[in-house]
Amino acid sequence: MQSQSTLGILVERREVRGIYPLIKRCLDVVVSTLLLVLLAPLFLLIAILIMLDSPGSPIFAQERVASVRRGGRRSRLGEIKTFTFYKFRTMYHDADSASHRKFTEAYINGDEETLRFLQNTSAVRECRYKIANDPRITRVGRILRKTSLDELPQLWNILRGDMSLVGPRPPLPYEVEMYELEHLRRLAAKPGLTGLWQVVARSSASFEDMVRLDIQYAENQSLWLDVKILCQTPLAVISGKGAR
Repeated sequence: MQSQSTLGILVERREVRGIYPLIKRCLDVVVSTLLLVLLAPLFLLIAILIMLDSPGSPIFAQERVASVRRGGRRSRLGEIKTFTFYKFRTMYHDADSASHRKFTEAYINGDEETLRFLQNTSAVRECRYKIANDPRITRVGRILRKTSLDELPQLWNILRGDMSLVGPRPPLPYEVEMYELEHLRRLAAKPGLTGLWQVVARSSASFEDMVRLDIQYAENQSLWLDVKILCQTPLAVISGKGAR
């Protein structure tokens, strides 16, 4: 069941007119249902490999943030609420989130010195905004992250309506607490499995660049843009650019 907790923040939403929202939702339902059925054997195989590699549930559930419409069809305000976000587990079950919190704070603040210190390595340019050689990640987890297979359980989030195929990535609550007002604009669209940021830059983009790309999508979303991003996603995944 979707969580009803709220951060008590309001975000102005761009009203999307016409039949686009209906077509987008239909596409989400059809594609996610089809993929969940077709990929069921792969889901089972990945789950077995994860459990053989390290103890714990193969599915990782986490609270994430999304913007939802409030106040009727004509309202342009969206209240930020949380939902349960699913991934294949890529870390050891007792992994501490403290290092990620510190890294996220430095990333949002553009603190390059702290980012380099927390990396503990000379991360390649494409991954300089993501923790490299993270000891919390399992052997199977590294493969899943490199191939983005760890994201597949989010098809269930899409089917439920928590997410869409295309949209900004949903942040963690403690990330949003660090946002400035302008940053909240990236939450004006429903979060997605893939998006403009993922196909353009991924982990090579600064936080401000990521926000700019997400706002660009939120303000210009259309069926054509969604299809274009979906077509570019496989190439981004295969190239592995910025994925660790």
